[in-house]
Amino acid sequence: MKPLAAMAGLLLAGCATIAPPAPADSFMAAIAQHCGKAYEGRVVSNDPADADFAGKRLVMHVRDCRADEVRIPFHVGDDRSRTWVVTRTANGVRLKHDHRHADGTSDVLTMYGGETADTGSASRQAFPVDAESIALFRREKREVSVTNVWAMEIHPRMFAYELRRPPMLGGRFFRVEFDLVRPVPPPPPPWGS
Repeated sequence: MKPLAAMAGLLLAGCATIAPPAPADSFMAAIAQHCGKAYEGRVVSNDPADADFAGKRLVMHVRDCRADEVRIPFHVGDDRSRTWVVTRTANGVRLKHDHRHADGTSDVLTMYGGETADTGSASRQAFPVDAESIALFRREKREVSVTNVWAMEIHPRMFAYELRRPPMLGGRFFRVEFDLVRPVPPPPPPWGS
């Protein structure tokens, strides 16, 4: 019996345990499954600052997908100035907001965002404001944004984008949820690209 047990032990020792994918990889893969598709959303928060969004058609378009980056234009009515840039980094996931004018030139407030501070989950990642964005907000007199934390969630039926600021600094909660069950025709590309 002992030789058989020893041989079984050797065979099992050669079997590697396959680690599950990192939450960041699963999160990115879940978004990439929707590449090329567009979805309509609605504001589900009730902050008065978001009244302009609540009355307009909101569409996200998972437009450009690469192995480590997904670009998602976010259309607010006819305004096509916003694109979320979600990038897989060595340590997690980064979210940047690419804001442009109608002619494609960069807005003064562009490429702000943050990088995950923890592993998050396969369905939710949070992005605390980064140092580069804090400097941008201070330079442009947008001090209220230096505590921003953005988040994205993806589930089989819903994608969400949100922004939070602590209550002691004026507070803010903005959340848009998109219905992933019913794709809509993709809107025209932003900035004529």
